[in-house]
Amino acid sequence: MQNLSRHISFPRLLILGASSVIGSSWIYTNGIFFDKYGAGGEIFGFVLATFITVLASLSFAELSSIFPRSGGPVVYSYLAFGKRLGFATGWAILGAYLSALSFYVTASSMLLATLVPQISAGPGYTIAGAHVSLMELAIGVAFTLLIFALNVRGTKLTAGVQAVLFIGLVILGGALVVTGFTQGSVHNFWPAFSTGTDPWANVIRFVLPAMTFLTGWEVVTILAEEAAMPPRKIGKAVVGAILLAASYYIVVLLASAWVYPWQKTAKFSMGSIKAYTEAGFPLLGTAAYLIAFLGLLTSFIGLFTAAPRLILSLSRAGLLPQQFAKINEKHNTPVNATILVLVFAVGFGWLGKGAMTYFLDLGGFFVAMAWAITAMALWRIRRDYPTLQGGFRLKRLWPSMLGGLLAVTIAIGTLYPKSPVALAWPTEYIMLAVWIGLGLLFYWLGRKEHQPADTALHHLLGDEEFKRLRDVEKK
Repeated sequence: MQNLSRHISFPRLLILGASSVIGSSWIYTNGIFFDKYGAGGEIFGFVLATFITVLASLSFAELSSIFPRSGGPVVYSYLAFGKRLGFATGWAILGAYLSALSFYVTASSMLLATLVPQISAGPGYTIAGAHVSLMELAIGVAFTLLIFALNVRGTKLTAGVQAVLFIGLVILGGALVVTGFTQGSVHNFWPAFSTGTDPWANVIRFVLPAMTFLTGWEVVTILAEEAAMPPRKIGKAVVGAILLAASYYIVVLLASAWVYPWQKTAKFSMGSIKAYTEAGFPLLGTAAYLIAFLGLLTSFIGLFTAAPRLILSLSRAGLLPQQFAKINEKHNTPVNATILVLVFAVGFGWLGKGAMTYFLDLGGFFVAMAWAITAMALWRIRRDYPTLQGGFRLKRLWPSMLGGLLAVTIAIGTLYPKSPVALAWPTEYIMLAVWIGLGLLFYWLGRKEHQPADTALHHLLGDEEFKRLRDVEKK
């Protein structure tokens, strides 16, 4: 079984993780979310979601330092629970990443349409009450093909591109923050909730979309096989990527609520982009637009890098056809898996901007389930292999288990129609059923390739890690 080469340094792995989280829509959809939940609902919802995410990530951090292999969560859950939950974990995270990638197919053309409105005009079709022009779709597909071409050339190139784009995000975000807090007022932000609303309920309601906005740090564990560093540093990069990205979200959003009354921003379709312009800083409105564009690029590139490696891992375990385990010798990339991600992203992306909220909500459900399973996997692996260590080790398991419990509680809550985080009936339930159905179909079609547990683990872990696991068992 072919292995991927190690060439990603710690700073670049940290940046890959953080930049994969920082996406596009948060900087302009905050107008929509301010309207629905208040500025406090979104900002404090992000704080709560960050707390849950960090707790859930602790299991990933420890396990990635023990098993620095491509596909991370697939490896952990397969070892802990076998092929069914191994497949379910990989398919869930893949669903979250493809939800985001499908979102970006639409978002790329939507951003350009704010500058050139003619892009949204002309012939097309309507889905979920939103018109999708053929020009929008063509631009989104072309943009996706560009990201695909970049990823085919390998993580050495993508990591370098991400580092440059991330520096741009930091510079632009810093300009918004400094201006927002020095030129704005606390009275623009407070009171942070609309009169007559339940603040706590609004914070809770935003947790699900916030968890989707925070998705992407798993990239660190999924790319672990390509990390050129001691395994314990991979665990540190997991937590560090979340804190870096979440801090960026929270501080920039708070600054945009500080610089201009959030109740007025709630009426803008382009959120912070319009808010800074209306506050008398048109150049910073342009900067917010550039943040949206750069964030789209970084998240698009990062998730498009990670998704094929999930497929690679599932294929190594014999849970998907073996051709998806093929690695291109020139660029050292899982080329067939990358092509499959392209097909999925474009295939779902045609749903257009009317489905953007659907993608966000479903992504939150998928990652919550995957985080919960991985937390349980750490408990199981600790129980079965008590002496197995990788350098990053939690002193207590309860924070990780609490993160998993909170994640699964939210996931279950999305399926209960009357809960604050319920999926939208019936569209999001239908989309969820379609993805689960596709997973069952792929699992069933690949059943002839399912391997004995030892063989699958050997392929998942590689020669060195598999030997270490067997040595631990003998002791």
